[in-house]
Amino acid sequence: MKTGFGRAIGRREFLKTSALAGGAALALPGMGAFAAGNTINYQTWSAAVDLVKSHLAAFEKASGLAVDYANAPWAQYRDAMVTKFVGAAPMDVLWVSDAWLPEWAEAKWIAPINAYDNLMAYNSDAEAFCTDSMTYKGEQYGLTYYTDYMGFIYDAEKLSAAGFSAPPASWDELVEQALVMKQKGIAEFPLMLAMAKESWLIEFMSAMVFSHGGRFTDDKGDSIMQEEKGGALSALQWVVDAVNKHKIVSPGCVEIGELNGLKAFAAGNHAFALLPKYRLAMLNDPGQSQIAGRAKQALMPMGADGSHATVGWMRFHGMSAQAAADKARADNAAKLIEWFGGKANGEYTFQKLLFLDLGSGFGVKPLFEDADVRAAYNKYGDVEMIQKQQALAQKKDVITPWFGDWSEVNGAAWQSAILGNATPADALKEAGAEWDDLKSQA
Repeated sequence: MKTGFGRAIGRREFLKTSALAGGAALALPGMGAFAAGNTINYQTWSAAVDLVKSHLAAFEKASGLAVDYANAPWAQYRDAMVTKFVGAAPMDVLWVSDAWLPEWAEAKWIAPINAYDNLMAYNSDAEAFCTDSMTYKGEQYGLTYYTDYMGFIYDAEKLSAAGFSAPPASWDELVEQALVMKQKGIAEFPLMLAMAKESWLIEFMSAMVFSHGGRFTDDKGDSIMQEEKGGALSALQWVVDAVNKHKIVSPGCVEIGELNGLKAFAAGNHAFALLPKYRLAMLNDPGQSQIAGRAKQALMPMGADGSHATVGWMRFHGMSAQAAADKARADNAAKLIEWFGGKANGEYTFQKLLFLDLGSGFGVKPLFEDADVRAAYNKYGDVEMIQKQQALAQKKDVITPWFGDWSEVNGAAWQSAILGNATPADALKEAGAEWDDLKSQA
């Protein structure tokens, strides 16, 4: 499921890639004349290919429209799409990561869908953070088809062995429970945090910051991460104390990535972990996990001034600017977007199929009431808890064209504080200054 979760490249790298793309455009296949007639050009990355083809066949039969479908591996997808955009390759509908929206919208490679009332009507069923994640400068750019969020997972057996009947509701309570576990020898480092500089790091940070009641940026996009109240300081201070004062998190967390952290938790080395919600399926699979049947989800613990909020991410079907420039093409593209991101024959068919076939999370609330979906979720998790936490997810507030450059500095700053080489306040001042500097150059 990690397919589709790539890093956002830096602004300098982005500009370099765009400049080189034009020269490479003519060398790519499928870049000749636009398809004639009612053919819709549809581009995705290489995930759920057979399912996509099946759903496309049903669309072609129902609509009478032909679809020219192409896909590329996730690792190459973003660069390939930039090349296609710059080379004006034929494209109408495409898969988009929320991480790319500001760049692609600013470059006018993709177009808003606000003019289509039938598409906008789906917002009433969509999770709020999904709609927020598809919106840039007040305009919406697509319909979601996949979403997930950072979850708080615990080992029920270790919790019981420590004498607790319920998981921690707050980060302070987690410290109390973890210290008891250390004293009883249940786990040397009860909480697993993966703080290595990799593509997952911003999700781990954001879950901590949001649940502490903070943000990295304000509604205007200016940095507030460094502020004592409402920023990221309380979250980073909690992590620093967890590592250095309470010793409930390993100091090696700065070298632990999401996958290695997952394996360590599945091996029974920890009692608590922040992990993507979809990892519950693996953790409760006896063939893959030593704690199968014991991995449970609770709401994200809350900070003193926070809530049970977490961070979510999503992917959506977008419309190319090419298609939007021609009303006939745009109308056909909107039909395909609805078929995949909205309802097909009155049902959220594609999102349901993705979930039942691959376990991919969905962004529309009515599917939580679907009997098949509930039964599938309850095989390895608590569907009520999953739904409750998803409703509290928030979009990342740092997704901008300069995110990649800032992320390098921010990640290093957090790690420096965790290792005791800087105070949390100084680390966040550095990250905030870098954000404001990059924003001023945009």
